[in-house]
Amino acid sequence: MAQSLYIVAIGPQSGKSVVALGLMELLSRRLRRVGYFRPIIPSRTLVDNNLQLIKARYRLAFDYEEMFAMSHDEAQHLSADGQPDQIIKTILDKYRQLESKCNFVLCEGTDFSGLSLPFEFEFNAEMANNLGCPILLLLNCHNKSPADIFDALHVAQESFLKKGCTILASVVNRVEPALIATVREKIAADDLECGKCNMECGPVYILPEEPFLGKPTVGEITKALNAKILMGDPEEMNRGVAGFKVAAMSLPHFLDHLVEGDLIIAPGDRSEIILGTLTANFSSTYPSIAGLLLSGGFVPDPQIALLLEGLRMTVPIISVQTDTFTTAINASAVPPMLTPENDRKIATALGLFETHINLAELESRISFIKSIRVTPLMFEYNLVEMAQRHRQHIVLPEGTEERVLRASEILTRRGVAEITLLGNPAEIRGLASNLGLDLTGITIIDPATSALRQDFAQTYFALRQHKGITEKTAFDTVADVNYFGTMMIHKGLADGMVSGAVHTTGDTIRPALQIIRTQPGVSVVSSVFLMCLADRVLVYGDCAVNPDPNAQQLAEIAISSAQTAKLYGIEPLVAMCSYATGASGKGADVDKVREATLIAKKLRPDLMIEGPIQYDAAADAGVAKTKMPDSQVAGKATVFIFPDLNTGNNLYKAVQRSANAVAIGPVLQGLNKPVNDLSRGCTVPDIVNTVAITAIQAQGSKP
Repeated sequence: MAQSLYIVAIGPQSGKSVVALGLMELLSRRLRRVGYFRPIIPSRTLVDNNLQLIKARYRLAFDYEEMFAMSHDEAQHLSADGQPDQIIKTILDKYRQLESKCNFVLCEGTDFSGLSLPFEFEFNAEMANNLGCPILLLLNCHNKSPADIFDALHVAQESFLKKGCTILASVVNRVEPALIATVREKIAADDLECGKCNMECGPVYILPEEPFLGKPTVGEITKALNAKILMGDPEEMNRGVAGFKVAAMSLPHFLDHLVEGDLIIAPGDRSEIILGTLTANFSSTYPSIAGLLLSGGFVPDPQIALLLEGLRMTVPIISVQTDTFTTAINASAVPPMLTPENDRKIATALGLFETHINLAELESRISFIKSIRVTPLMFEYNLVEMAQRHRQHIVLPEGTEERVLRASEILTRRGVAEITLLGNPAEIRGLASNLGLDLTGITIIDPATSALRQDFAQTYFALRQHKGITEKTAFDTVADVNYFGTMMIHKGLADGMVSGAVHTTGDTIRPALQIIRTQPGVSVVSSVFLMCLADRVLVYGDCAVNPDPNAQQLAEIAISSAQTAKLYGIEPLVAMCSYATGASGKGADVDKVREATLIAKKLRPDLMIEGPIQYDAAADAGVAKTKMPDSQVAGKATVFIFPDLNTGNNLYKAVQRSANAVAIGPVLQGLNKPVNDLSRGCTVPDIVNTVAITAIQAQGSKP
């Protein structure tokens, strides 16, 4: 997976282009395949300047459409339709498509015009977390005092830290050069005082105000106003416009108001203004202008144009159709930009960045700092992505259930798994047709009439005859969809099974226990829930299968749960939960947990396991410092093992409801091949996730 960084600007005109250029220059010198991505751009009809700039300068091989997810209007429509999650999912999908082609992706946050700062903050914080990117904070400090800069920096850092973001570094930009020393001293003093700013917030870099970068050029105004270039040296289109002057006076009076770098706005039929202004530009007694902007759609008379041509004028003269007042309003509204053709501005921007940023330090942090936040959407997306890498064959016994059919179409279209549905083919196809679903690529088998039934019956009879099963009973049993699906796995015709949308947990698990059986060294099948909280994914076990496991079984559940966590990319830090922490409590229940911890550590000394430990000490770093300060698990646990089903089931449901968490599962563990149970209240996304989980388990069970 590529590394990434998300640029978050606090306020407009913050200088994102400068920072983006500097970072791309740093990255492209050291890495191949660096990508650039914007979640949302202002408009689809207008080419985004920053995307165009980065794509052109660094010769990115990606299509323009690959480098962003949607437009502002598209996002607004989805939001108005009550589909905010769809915005995130669409962005995440487009980002991952680009990420798969890159070694590093630099993301640029929003810069919507007319939207409030709180909205932008919330969106960018959520987006950075969902993409798994650390952030680089960028503040516009133009015309701010040192105290204001310091306060703004602290508010921004604290706000993003509270949202669970990982801050790589902060850049305070456009600081008045005379104030830089004071700002630097104030920030350094604060670092010494709190002692942890560098650890949590990263270094702070200061960029001075650069007037040249803060001015639009004649070329930028020409492009923004769709003006016609009448004459002038193309190189002079990069002249910075310091201000605007409307020529409404007679020439003598107007000349008194000329200022260096002005763009003169005048009706195109004012020949005396045109000639007088350009003549003044040649004179050492008057300042040089940036150019002439002629309004009203008028152009110089032929005689005047011929005269200017003979003088070989290099000053840009451009023309627009709008009246003088409208032209002045439009021109003054054009923001400064960095464009691919403006080498002067690009060189200035890169020089500014490389002079004032500690490149070695920043590069080191980019290499080592990663976001530790995992959102539910990120985790769900990762499940699908992991399943897609090596597609597995999953059988779904409940082929006549509407939710299963809808999930099957999604799974097939997305390439998550090969799907076999069990049930009457005519009934399944009829239901799919009524629902408008396409089952192309999905296999349908009727257990009652399948040619496999006799072979399955013989195998089941051989496995269970010691339990008194007759051949006739075996033949009848394998016609059951759950037994038939389980036998497909046993025979190697499928890699895993998911059932339970209309069947009980017993209906799903019983065939697996009889046919597939448990892994070597595992005496108990157990379950976990993958709990997707706002900022992390935790593993809870056992919350669905074993009512009251003994110490040996509890130890095996802990080991199985740690292996499950690792399978899904979660570092297993195992907490054996009880009502007491360490040696503080006594009683049969806590003694069972203490014994189970010792057994688990003996069986798997390589795992990080702590117990007995109370939930708060396992989950909260502050409590851990008091109750178990020397523990490597306390305060950081990712796998929580509960002493009995009553505790585990109630706790996962309490967390699910009170913390608005997404609970994925139960995920069964300990079987030789994966079978997973659905809740009878499951949704289509639940089925999709469970099939993906089962496919990943199947990948892990293969040599």
